[in-house]
Amino acid sequence: MPRTVKDILDHADELARRFENYEPAPEDERDPRIFTALRDAAVARSDAERSIQAAINEAREHGYSWAFIGRLLGTSGEAARQRYGTKQEA
Repeated sequence: MPRTVKDILDHADELARRFENYEPAPEDERDPRIFTALRDAAVARSDAERSIQAAINEAREHGYSWAFIGRLLGTSGEAARQRYGTKQEA
């Protein structure tokens, strides 16, 4: 659905008006501690995944099987290989 430049500019003007006239209601406020806790949890999960990947890489370099690694992770060896394996090992 092609739009003309005028349509786009009119839409931009409408969005600008809505933004300028917006008055947040008290119930729109969010507790920043919730955001911080969620962000911190996501960062911790990312750090943990990197740590797990590094440990798995080292285990594989030392000859540990995917079955053994999978048991330690609480899954099957095949599931561990699919998630953490490299393309060469697939």
